[in-house]
Amino acid sequence: MNTDGEVVAPVLALGSNYPNPFNPSTNISFSIPSPAKVKLTVYNVKGQKVKELINDTMDMGKHTVQWDGTDHSNRKVSSGLYFSRLEHDSKSKTIKMMLMK
Repeated sequence: MNTDGEVVAPVLALGSNYPNPFNPSTNISFSIPSPAKVKLTVYNVKGQKVKELINDTMDMGKHTVQWDGTDHSNRKVSSGLYFSRLEHDSKSKTIKMMLMK
């Protein structure tokens, strides 16, 4: 509901990560409009998968996940630009994240 009491349809949303730039970790907030399989993946500027943060069925609503700046082998990644991609029900959203050491 909004402040006027109207029911607002939930939408897929991927908020900015906080903090950004970050070191050593950042929080990624998102909301999903319906229960379904959700994937949240971090990519580098070359489009290579760095780490899959979520690959699971989730309830509708707001969620937050923390990325600790590590890759799939839990090694610290280098400073630079990264992308967080949220996928839900054949739709996706992407944000930029900056890791500064």
